[in-house]
Amino acid sequence: MAHTVGIKEVARQAGVSVGTVSNVINRPHMVAEETRLRVQAAISELGYVRSESARQLRAGQSRIIALLVLDMGNPFFVDVAAGAERVARASQLGVMLCNSAQSASEEADYLSLFAEQRVRGVLVTPADMSGRNLSEFRRHGIPFVFVDRVLPSAEGCSVSVDDVLGGTMAVRHLLQQGHTSIAYVSGPMSLQQCQDRMEGALAALAEAGLDDTALHHVQAGLLDVPSGREAGSRLLAMDPRPSAVFCANDLLALGVLQALFAAGVRVPDDMALIGYDDIEFAAAAAVPLTSVRQPAVRMGRQAAELLLEETGEGADRHQHQRIVFEPELVVRESSRGPRG
Repeated sequence: MAHTVGIKEVARQAGVSVGTVSNVINRPHMVAEETRLRVQAAISELGYVRSESARQLRAGQSRIIALLVLDMGNPFFVDVAAGAERVARASQLGVMLCNSAQSASEEADYLSLFAEQRVRGVLVTPADMSGRNLSEFRRHGIPFVFVDRVLPSAEGCSVSVDDVLGGTMAVRHLLQQGHTSIAYVSGPMSLQQCQDRMEGALAALAEAGLDDTALHHVQAGLLDVPSGREAGSRLLAMDPRPSAVFCANDLLALGVLQALFAAGVRVPDDMALIGYDDIEFAAAAAVPLTSVRQPAVRMGRQAAELLLEETGEGADRHQHQRIVFEPELVVRESSRGPRG
């Protein structure tokens, strides 16, 4: 194992006290130039690197914020991370990016790690709907902000999109195209986002005077492309088949599109399709995908700003906020065309 050079060795090499070395590192203006140059030469010769983690623990303030998302394979969360990182870097902070893989147990493990590392704060898209993981984490006194979900209490900030409205917009559009038999492909219904988008879909049906039986729920195992392909196979086996499909995210929709394409089912002629998130791949799909757009970069940026406000110099004046953005329906080829 390589030897780690300590501050005492630097002091010995330069012939000064440990306090002088500390001043050169942290307050160089307090040290005479000749002494400062001698200490800097010793640092360079020995390859000394100060322990940032130890310094942070002494100061009681980390320069790292954590971002825990449901799926780093989803470009939506990549965009959220990009927005958060811009804000963090502007404040000379780093971002620890972690993936819960939509697992409550993985989420619990990461939250324990964040507490051990004493991160400055956490941005989290919760996987555990019971709230037990976050309740346990609150004991450590580390601030957190919910991203892509409304915090159900006044104990923290949240940044989200109105997913009920998003679901309503998607299914309302399909109804306007003449569809009356619609499938909703969700991820795990333990996720609030999937619940809310279904609630919006049912609200659109109620507006049109249709009952819940007009919506055929197909629950996928995860919010990813393979789960979408599997859901697509189940849609193809339905008799009669729905004429339109609303998916809880774009990755599911792209998987469904692959399954339909492989079976020779034309989109939108035989079956219309809508996704959610409006990731970059949506517009680039073989059939450009209609999608409900979330302002992902803006959400990440806003969440990070709230977290830094709560952990910065004005923390005593911070007031928790729930910020809810409105989604936007982006209509493309996958849902166009009148129905008879």
